[in-house]
Amino acid sequence: MTRSIYIVDDDDAVRASLHTLLSLRSDVIVRSFRTGDQFIAAVPQLDTGVALLDFHMPGTNGLDVLAALREADADAGKFAAIMLTGEGNVLLAVQAMKAGALDFIEKPYEAATLLDTVDAAFAHLEQASIAVTHSAQARARIDALSPRERDVLMGLIEGRANKVIAYELDISPRTVEVYRANLMTKLAVRSLPEALRVAFAAGMISSS
Repeated sequence: MTRSIYIVDDDDAVRASLHTLLSLRSDVIVRSFRTGDQFIAAVPQLDTGVALLDFHMPGTNGLDVLAALREADADAGKFAAIMLTGEGNVLLAVQAMKAGALDFIEKPYEAATLLDTVDAAFAHLEQASIAVTHSAQARARIDALSPRERDVLMGLIEGRANKVIAYELDISPRTVEVYRANLMTKLAVRSLPEALRVAFAAGMISSS
């Protein structure tokens, strides 16, 4: 599987050094951008990947790029950003993390540290992709339920017994059992805990 890395830095020497180091790996494609504006303009056409962002750049700086990525990447799943900061500049690193950077690396960087951080960013992207796929599949199952089946599921989510659900929906307990059996079939689950996990993945249950 080919991975994409995007270097965004106005320093020609830094870009060249990073490009050389990262290109040693056969499974990556490395693209470089001299300004944040160039990178932002290219974002809609870029594949999922890791972005190495310099903090200090003329015009659009690293934080501006992070803000633009957050706006363009609504699901926060296309890019993992790593901020490159000056040595000892903890305040900037904290700002970067708050703005959405996955991690930061101090300049001058060590090659091993950089490569390990990039690998961790790719692992994060892969996990995010799995989570997005799982959520989409769960939502598709929930969408297949009839309105009444969703009503019964919500009653179950809220911990109500069949008789209580029947009373609230003005139907018989036997009808609730039928709806419950149908929704379990449509959700492709065999137990209530499994049904609740699908509902949680689909966003029906708040994590708060």
